[in-house]
Amino acid sequence: MGAQILSVSVDSHFVHKMWNDNELSKMVKGGIPFPMLSDGGGKVGTVYGVYDSDAGVENRGRFLIDPDGVIVGFEVLTPPVGRNVSETIRQIQAFQLVRASKGTEATPSGWKPGKKTLKPGPDLVGKVWEVWKTSEAFD
Repeated sequence: MGAQILSVSVDSHFVHKMWNDNELSKMVKGGIPFPMLSDGGGKVGTVYGVYDSDAGVENRGRFLIDPDGVIVGFEVLTPPVGRNVSETIRQIQAFQLVRASKGTEATPSGWKPGKKTLKPGPDLVGKVWEVWKTSEAFD
């Protein structure tokens, strides 16, 4: 997909290795296929607003950053709730489509590749519901 994935946590690289070797490699063949970076002290987490200094942990944050370095999407969850990888992939595909179209297309809620997109402009104002109603975006 042309995306770079980084995992960052306050855990040391030793903890990451043990977690990968003893847990993740049993769930993902060969272990996690992207770098796991250590943010001891939570400096990176503080910049992104996910570091909880009282608990010394970082909440689970997912940040989609475009090729220009702009955060275009993010989600922050507290530790007991897991993320949805399928939704992350869908959002990356949507952002890539919108970027490639140079803003001439937008994706409705629940859009998936191959489904109808929106054409932003004056003709769409007040008619999004019509497109939404007839869209197969939710199938």
